[in-house]
Amino acid sequence: MTKPVDLKPLVPVLFGFAAFQQLRAASELQLFEYLTLNGPSTCDQVAAGLRLPPKSARKLLLGTTALGLTEHEEGRYAPSRMLRDAIDGGVWPLIRNIIDFQHRLSYLPAMEYTESLRTGRNEGLKHLPGSGSDLYSRLEQALDLENLFFRGMNSWSELSNPVLLHQVDYRDVRDLLDVGGGDAVNAIALARAHPHLRVTVFDLEGAAEVARDNIADAGLGDRIRVVAGDMFGDPLPDGFDLVLFAHQFVIWSPEQNRALLKRAYEALRPGGRVAVFNAFADDDGCGPLYTALDNVYFATLPSEESTIYRWSEHEEWLTAAGFVDVTRVHNDGWTPHGVIEGRKPDA
Repeated sequence: MTKPVDLKPLVPVLFGFAAFQQLRAASELQLFEYLTLNGPSTCDQVAAGLRLPPKSARKLLLGTTALGLTEHEEGRYAPSRMLRDAIDGGVWPLIRNIIDFQHRLSYLPAMEYTESLRTGRNEGLKHLPGSGSDLYSRLEQALDLENLFFRGMNSWSELSNPVLLHQVDYRDVRDLLDVGGGDAVNAIALARAHPHLRVTVFDLEGAAEVARDNIADAGLGDRIRVVAGDMFGDPLPDGFDLVLFAHQFVIWSPEQNRALLKRAYEALRPGGRVAVFNAFADDDGCGPLYTALDNVYFATLPSEESTIYRWSEHEEWLTAAGFVDVTRVHNDGWTPHGVIEGRKPDA
């Protein structure tokens, strides 16, 4: 008799869509907030507190407990240690924004992953309103989705940017250019973390308008300025100690990334540095898991060229652009975000 195949490791993959829906339902129904506020609760108490039929509460709690999102002891349920830490640390609202982003923006387009692999195009755009060949032109035609996108991206930035804020050396940096800086979320965080920095945000006019408002709200108008322009078509401001590309190189082709690095080289003072901050794939192409799964989004939505590249590919581009002393800065946190730097030789 043939030995039965153990397919248990396939369960979380085969039912991955259902696992996400359990998390989304718990988030939308505010299960974790209820359990945090009211303490360990029975299924009937959860049903009454969330205004659910008892059978619905049983299904929800079965799902969250099996997934390790809640704990069950003596008939009562409580958030798991991970969720308690996220709530106590103020991280949970960021996760909720990302859950909403995944549900409303990424979920249906992800069904087009196979077709996107076949064609090499971002086929998921068909699920978004409007016209245009990339995500960003579609978002400009759907204000609610654009707002959702910015909330999600800001949350990702807050979760991943400790490596950018605290593991990069800014002691010799006075003037920093944030290319494609969007709504200035990273510029504001950098200015707050390093009071000696002066930051210039460079992006298209639509993003620049949002950035100006956010900078004014943050009270940092004396240290952060905004210059509107196209990073590929318009001259970059020059004379900087550091040029930053945050979450940019995952959008563009290798040829476009090389072109941006050459432009950064010209914008830097002799001895200045360029820093690329985004998620990275391992050099052997086998992980990490976060990157592998996130690439479904990059394959189906942003642009035809978008993908998460390997560390070694960035090193090749930096060297080809003339940079020396190329250095990797790995993240101490749970995401695969990091920074790779290069220095423009002294004159």
